[in-house]
Amino acid sequence: MRTNQFGKFQVFILVLLRMAIGWHFLYEGIAKIMTPNWSCAGYLKSASWWLSDFFHWIVANPQALPIVNWLNVWGLTLIGLGLIVGCFTRLAAFFGILLLAMYYIANPPFLASGMSISAEGHYLIIDKNLIEIIALVAIIFFSAGRYWSVDKAILAWFRYKTTQPDPTKESVPGEEQSASSARLNRRDILEALASIPVLGAFVFALIKQRPWEQVESVSGATIQLTKLDITDLKGELPTGQVGPHKVSRLIIGGNLIGGWAHSRDLIYVPSLFKAYNDQQKIYETLMLAEKAGVNTINISDSQLPLINQYKKDVGSKLQTVCQVHPTVDNVFGAADKVMELGGTMVQIQGNCCDWRVREGRIDVLQKCIDHVRSQGFTAGLGAHSIQALMECDKAGLEPDFYMKTIHHDHYWSAHPRENRIPYSVDGNRSNDHNQFHDNIFCLFPEETIEFMKTKKIPWMGFKVLAAGAINPHDGFKFAFQNGADYLCVGMFDFQIVEDVNIAIDSFNQAQSRPRTWC
Repeated sequence: MRTNQFGKFQVFILVLLRMAIGWHFLYEGIAKIMTPNWSCAGYLKSASWWLSDFFHWIVANPQALPIVNWLNVWGLTLIGLGLIVGCFTRLAAFFGILLLAMYYIANPPFLASGMSISAEGHYLIIDKNLIEIIALVAIIFFSAGRYWSVDKAILAWFRYKTTQPDPTKESVPGEEQSASSARLNRRDILEALASIPVLGAFVFALIKQRPWEQVESVSGATIQLTKLDITDLKGELPTGQVGPHKVSRLIIGGNLIGGWAHSRDLIYVPSLFKAYNDQQKIYETLMLAEKAGVNTINISDSQLPLINQYKKDVGSKLQTVCQVHPTVDNVFGAADKVMELGGTMVQIQGNCCDWRVREGRIDVLQKCIDHVRSQGFTAGLGAHSIQALMECDKAGLEPDFYMKTIHHDHYWSAHPRENRIPYSVDGNRSNDHNQFHDNIFCLFPEETIEFMKTKKIPWMGFKVLAAGAINPHDGFKFAFQNGADYLCVGMFDFQIVEDVNIAIDSFNQAQSRPRTWC
């Protein structure tokens, strides 16, 4: 294609298309470079079409995956630079087509991906990757690198050098004129530098947007999800020591991920939680929590495989407090499963402790804790009812940490104190507002505070907001001030930065509390 076959407006549109695709490629590359431990493992692992075995092999191969990550990151970056400035444009477009084709083959839009929802919109077999492939073919076919590009300057310089007359030979009429016409003129230089303002705009936009727009690790190749401004954090989230583990003072709870909403008579809320917190959103939430300083999550043993997959996909070091439910007939089974799967800490579930105590089988709890410790793991004891911990304490059972509910009862849905019955948190739910109806989880907060006051065992307080009934400013302050060493709180992604800031303030304000920090 020759330049004079296009009008100025057509050339402008062609260059605009080239630079727009280059901008997209360059941003994808730079964003991944700036994201610690980024990996394409999650994207490749979900491959289920052509070459899926090859993609899975890459993920499973510790030597191959880093190479593919490096090629992906720097391929995107260099292709983007090449397209924006128009340097080796056809080569950049060719490799861009190859890279996009790999993305398309790994997760085509007409097949269900490994993620819970489609990463991006599509129309039957058409998605963004395929559209950009077609656009890059047009860039090659219409020689978009000839216009407003470094390629044009290089070509003019090359022609100029090859048409220079030989000083040892007698000049031929017309030869000097040919050399002069091939010379790189000022206009050519300005056109070659036309991409510099575009690169400047890119850098400016990147600096402005980077704090709130991060790479989403599940799709790996294309999606941007996080919209919260992590720079709004007030400081570093404090940590403490639980056995050999350094634990953030704010721990993310697993109930919102699992759909356990404790939403009283709002029966649709658990399903809404599950719909919102699909795998993609869970990954996004955990990534943001870790960036904000939260390094531990409390989960049920059934959620551990998902968290392990997240840690593998993004290179996370998130610690897990895994709840287990030992029974008389199976004391060690659940704990063994957690330890085998690499859970960080093992905690006997709160309702399990309450049940075993009521049954008079504290020995089951003691055996489970002793077994966990014998395997070199940290063992915790949870409870909803303070009476259960009191009985365990009388029996001489001392865990490595407590996981106990702590919140006040100054909220409208708390039923009257005179109607509260020990151990009823895990009992039947009443339709009478004046009885237990899944509405309160620390039935006797004063007794809990008094019991914990003399204990030198770390205390992870949970249900500190009474399942959403108490404002975090109030709930966090109450829990820290009255003895909790750590707060376990279920958080949506949009709540994390604010909750971390509240936790920092509440922790700092509670330094003169009666109970010693453990």
